[in-house]
Amino acid sequence: MSSRSDLTIMRVCFIIFLLGVLVELCDGGITSEYVRGSDLPDDMPLDSDVFKVPPGPNTPQQVHITQGNHEGNGVIISWVTPSAPCSNTVRYWSENGKSKKQAEATMNTYRFFNYTSGYIHHCLIDDLEFDMKYYYEIGSGKWRRRFWFFTPPKPGPDVPYTFGLIGDLGQTYDSNRTLSHYEMNPGKGQAVLFLGDLSYADRYPLHDNNRWDTWGRFVERSVAYQPWIWTAGNHEIDYVPEIGETEPFKPFTNRYHTPYKASGSISPLWYSIKRASAYIIVMSCYSSYGVYTPQYKWLQQEFQRVNRTETPWLIVLVHCPFYHSYVHHYMEGETMRVLYEQWFVKAKVDVVFAGHVHAYERSVNF
Repeated sequence: MSSRSDLTIMRVCFIIFLLGVLVELCDGGITSEYVRGSDLPDDMPLDSDVFKVPPGPNTPQQVHITQGNHEGNGVIISWVTPSAPCSNTVRYWSENGKSKKQAEATMNTYRFFNYTSGYIHHCLIDDLEFDMKYYYEIGSGKWRRRFWFFTPPKPGPDVPYTFGLIGDLGQTYDSNRTLSHYEMNPGKGQAVLFLGDLSYADRYPLHDNNRWDTWGRFVERSVAYQPWIWTAGNHEIDYVPEIGETEPFKPFTNRYHTPYKASGSISPLWYSIKRASAYIIVMSCYSSYGVYTPQYKWLQQEFQRVNRTETPWLIVLVHCPFYHSYVHHYMEGETMRVLYEQWFVKAKVDVVFAGHVHAYERSVNF
């Protein structure tokens, strides 16, 4: 009887040992001991320094830049003047340049329920030199503001470049810690691949669009100096028919422009760019993407245009991940995965970056 008990105990111990080995092996991808708390993070109060309005009457604010053409030597400079159109001119010059150039912006406003936006300016400049530091000024007189940025190297196979990755940022205390962590990282990203979910204005009563303004001022400290490449997430949809708002993505598309026409897209929500040695395809999982839709047909042609001898890195950005094991949003990306996974494999996509799930996972160790 005792020998049977001993044998049972040995078997149980052996099984526990095997499970321990499996756990150890499966734990190979863990890169951080950090465990996020279960409570939702607190919003930063509206009088926080990070939301501060720049001094002066109608001074340009919410300044941000993104890539302006397909090759990388163009930039879209955007800003808001809150109470009047003000100057629509951007003055810019290279670090070693002897003269300043000028470019004119377009301007628009929009309404969302009982909110009216400030005057939103977008200026496309596409005659820049590669691998160059540029300064630019917006506004006029005493309240003129100056910023700078670097253009990327010309696309090529041996061009090193460092991207930062941010997604689902919002405007909480954790948001500020995240942005500060990126800014202080010794690796120093040269541009940000933003994976969707910007301001989370839709979490406030009536999708309070004032929260788009506070978010624009919050991130200005980074995005005015280096381009953020935009992906739209579910918190950008802002479809609220019960208050008469039936145009999806209205605040996002009015405030944040993308160079979609340069890649033959018909929508600012999906597009492609080259940047240094990378070819980047941005997809929209909250627009129609089924067979024969415009996004489907565009992507079908887009993979054929990639020249891996020029841009060996093929990167896809999409908000909703195809694979993850987190309980929230589990398998939300399944229909898109079923449709496009085989395309990604055939095109030999190097990496897909996604947001949406507020937990870090990856399928390959680097």
